[in-house]
Amino acid sequence: MEIIRRISEKIDEELHDAEKYIKCAFKVREEYPQLANTYYQLSLEEMKHVTMLHDSVVKIINDYKRENEVPEAMQILYDYLHDRQIKQAAKIKAKQEQYK
Repeated sequence: MEIIRRISEKIDEELHDAEKYIKCAFKVREEYPQLANTYYQLSLEEMKHVTMLHDSVVKIINDYKRENEVPEAMQILYDYLHDRQIKQAAKIKAKQEQYK
């Protein structure tokens, strides 16, 4: 489904931005603590966007499954992308926890 691909791409973008911001927070933490906190907050906000998009794609998939059989190849691809995104999100959240 095209919509799942587009949402998955957006999730990847949000994860990338969340990681970018937390890295920036660490880089400027000593010299510019207020800016570092801003970067940290931006990283947290990007992760909220990830959650919102993830919830949307899960709803779309579940609604589709109620009336259709999901092709095996589509499910395998989704599972792969989902697993990769979950692992990336966990790494970002660990960095955010270290920042606190």
